[in-house]
Amino acid sequence: MASLLLLGFASGLPYLLVRDALQAWLTVSKVDLGTIGFATLVSLPYSLKFLWSPLIDRFVPPWLGRRRGWLVVTQIGLVGAIGLMALQNPRTSLSGVVLVALGIAFLSASQDIAFDAYRTDVLTERELGAGAAVGVLGYRIALLVAGSLALVLADHIPWPAVYLLMAAVMGLSLFATAWAVEPARPAAPPARLADAVRLPFLEFWQRLGAQKAGFVLVFILLYKLGDSLAAAVATSFLLQTGFSQTDIGTLKGGFGLVVTILGTLTGGAILSRIGVNRSLWVFGGLQAVSNLAYVALALTGKNYALMVGTIGIENFSAGLGTAAFVAFLMSLCNPRFSATQYALLSSLMAVSRDIIASPSGKLAELTGWPMFFLITLGAALPGLLLLPLFAPWKRQTSNLHRS
Repeated sequence: MASLLLLGFASGLPYLLVRDALQAWLTVSKVDLGTIGFATLVSLPYSLKFLWSPLIDRFVPPWLGRRRGWLVVTQIGLVGAIGLMALQNPRTSLSGVVLVALGIAFLSASQDIAFDAYRTDVLTERELGAGAAVGVLGYRIALLVAGSLALVLADHIPWPAVYLLMAAVMGLSLFATAWAVEPARPAAPPARLADAVRLPFLEFWQRLGAQKAGFVLVFILLYKLGDSLAAAVATSFLLQTGFSQTDIGTLKGGFGLVVTILGTLTGGAILSRIGVNRSLWVFGGLQAVSNLAYVALALTGKNYALMVGTIGIENFSAGLGTAAFVAFLMSLCNPRFSATQYALLSSLMAVSRDIIASPSGKLAELTGWPMFFLITLGAALPGLLLLPLFAPWKRQTSNLHRS
């Protein structure tokens, strides 16, 4: 669990550097909102990481084993790429910022492949809830550093200096990888690259059956769509409402992180009692309804008390939903192919977060903020309607789990 906490931190650190931090940097650099919304497409590697995940399943670096060896490779690359961002300027070369951000996203997605596979391999089935919660806890602590601290610092030092500092923090992840424990019984890698590409899909499809597998994949695509639409432009919304970068860094990043941690840990504890299926129902419903708080803030305008309430409700509900969702994804993976299978499943979730949600800025411009956040609530419902087809309320444990 301590290993998962530290590696979760290493996994989370680069993400906001190409999401909220980059969004804030572009906003204060006077880049238009539509461009900022489409700039979320730099996160495309998170959606496509299953394309190169078989390489991480098949090949074993000459140090620290199949999973931790790849963590070292990607972490060294991330230190260099984040440092390179410090040399960019969105006012004079927006394309340079986008290209470097795309490189960070690619290396970060590759690190996520190795981390998710390591987490899936090292946990037993009874540890899934706790392991999901602890990994997300480390991830969220990293968001405090890359989100809250970065935004606060940006009010006092230039953004390039902020990215240089983040590169130094990323370098500390190498110590966490070296210290992490190995799985008790690591699965053998596929014998050939062709097997690493083909067998994960066949095994998943045969174990679940064609119909249920289809429902599961569509559900993964839609479960967090409403949350993703809101999150894609939440920082820009708060800035345009009149809150400063320090306000957002302190409340959305700092306070929001604490509430998300509480939600994640609460979700992990409840999940161990009511099971994965019921957690998906309850937490998914709360996650959808929480966006009504953004509607209230959009109608009211700049109001610190309402901002605190909105951030608290949204982040606690998101923490609950994430704990259930991560445990569900891990439960679907076979340890022999965990890198490819988890990458495929999480890539589908990233499609809704990074591709389907990318026009969110333009949609907000067309509809206005109150109507936009109502639309995000409606976008959360289709995923919940699929749950009876493969995760009925009466069955606490899904029959889709890994063997």
